[in-house]
Amino acid sequence: MTENGMFGIRPGWVSNDLFPFKSSFFDSARGRMPYGDQGEGEPVVFVHGNPSWFIESRGLFQGLCEQFRCVAVDHFGFGLSERAPSSEDHFPQTHAANFAALLDHLGLENITRYLTGWAGPIGLDFARRYPGRVSRLILANTWRWPVNTDRHFSMSSRMMSSPVGRFLKRRCNFFVNPVLPRSVGDRKTLTPKVMRHYRQAQPDSGSRLACAALPGHIVGATDWLASIWGARHLYIDKPSLILWGHKDIAFRQKELRTWQAELRHCNCHTSGHCGHFLAEEAPDSVTQSIAEFMRGNPTNHVGSGRKHG
Repeated sequence: MTENGMFGIRPGWVSNDLFPFKSSFFDSARGRMPYGDQGEGEPVVFVHGNPSWFIESRGLFQGLCEQFRCVAVDHFGFGLSERAPSSEDHFPQTHAANFAALLDHLGLENITRYLTGWAGPIGLDFARRYPGRVSRLILANTWRWPVNTDRHFSMSSRMMSSPVGRFLKRRCNFFVNPVLPRSVGDRKTLTPKVMRHYRQAQPDSGSRLACAALPGHIVGATDWLASIWGARHLYIDKPSLILWGHKDIAFRQKELRTWQAELRHCNCHTSGHCGHFLAEEAPDSVTQSIAEFMRGNPTNHVGSGRKHG
C-alpha cells in the first residue's frame, strides 16, 4: 500500500463530486489495475494516454453509462493503479497486453473503443489481434504508425529520453505541470481541482516511471508500431469516429489527414477551440457525438452488457 492509499483503497484526495465512480480491481500478471464498469448494453471502453488516467474520461463515462456499458481503466503505473519496478512494465506493448487481459477477464465482445494519445496504438494492437471483438473505433487526437522519421515526433522523443528530459519528467512532473495545460485550447478548462487529481495521481518521482518512460517509446517502439500499421487491413473497415482538436501541440492536421485517408467508413468532428484532451475540454459535445455515432452505426449482435454501480 502506498502513502496515498492506492492499490485497493480509494485515496482521500479523490473527490466524490469530481469522480463519483466505484472502482473494481483486476490483478494482471504485472500488478493491480483499477477499472470502472457501469451501465448495460453495448460496451464502450475508454483507453487513456499519457499522463492521464480514468479521471480524463469521467464526463463521457457518466454521460454514456445510461445508454451503454462503460468501462474505463488505469494502465499499470498510471492513476490509481499499482506502480511497476521493472522497465519492461513501461513498454507500450506491455500496457497493450495488460489491457487485453482485462478485456478477457470482463468477457467483452462487440466493443467500441475510445482511444486518445498513446491509447491509439495500445487499443489498436487489440483490434488487429482480435478484430472480431471490436465493432467501432473512436479516435481522439492519436496515431498508430511509425514516426521515427518525422522530426516533429523523433526530436521530442529523443529530448524527453535525454538526461535533462528524464530529470524534468521524474523530478518536476513535467508532463502534468507545464505540458498538460499547454495541451488544451483553454487552460481554464483545467481547474485547480482537476489539476490536483492529475498531480496527486503521481505525486513523487517513483510514481512517475510509467509516464516518464512512454515518450522514449515513440521512437523506441517503432517495430511494434509498424506491426500495428501493417495489420491495418484488419480494422480500417470498421465504423470510425474521429474527434480532433486543432490546438493540440502533439497531433497535427497531418495525422488527421492520415486517419481520413486510411479509414473507409469514417465520420469526423473537429474543433478549432480544443486541444489534445477533448474529453476534458468538451465532454458534453463529445458525449453527444459518440451517442449519435453509435446509434447511426448499429451492430448485428448484442454487446456484452450487465448492470454495474
